[in-house]
Amino acid sequence: MKKSIIVIGVLGLLILWLVFSSIGSYNSMVTKDEAVDGQWAQVENVYQRRADLIPNLVSTVKGYAAHEKETLEGVVNARAKATSTTINANNLDAAALQKFQAAQDGLSSALSRLMVVVEKYPDLKANQNFLELQAQLEGTENRISNERMKFNETAKDFNTYIRKFPKNLYAGMFGFEKRAYFESTEGADVAPKVEF
Repeated sequence: MKKSIIVIGVLGLLILWLVFSSIGSYNSMVTKDEAVDGQWAQVENVYQRRADLIPNLVSTVKGYAAHEKETLEGVVNARAKATSTTINANNLDAAALQKFQAAQDGLSSALSRLMVVVEKYPDLKANQNFLELQAQLEGTENRISNERMKFNETAKDFNTYIRKFPKNLYAGMFGFEKRAYFESTEGADVAPKVEF
């Protein structure tokens, strides 16, 4: 009789421990999942800031370089594609993130071509409005880099947490999945060749 009470007591404590452990793990996963979603919102915020600067930049350049229509249209089209490619924070898988990044890279490339065109126009480079927009764009590019880095750190923290035992069991049971990371674009590890 005493042995059965001890066994029942131990089993009861074990069940209580499992219940409280799963509740604690679930709550921690929700907190970390929300942190990833919040950081993703910051990434989208800085990309939107860049997109918002582009119409003013294009207008300013257009006034000085009207015959650079193809380059200006390229920037406008790349902006449209970048702003139309969105990701639901709850669906941050590698494929969706890659598609989003490809659209953003297209915009970065178009902006780079625009800056090359600007070099041909000394009056434009001296225009105060253009200089301010260029400085804001450079600052925004730095913010994008920082927010992407913070996002990767937050996603790594979440992914590490849900992959550790026994959290991985709870993560599977509650439907928490690994989050994707931003990765550098192909060829980013090779320095550009400069010839004089």
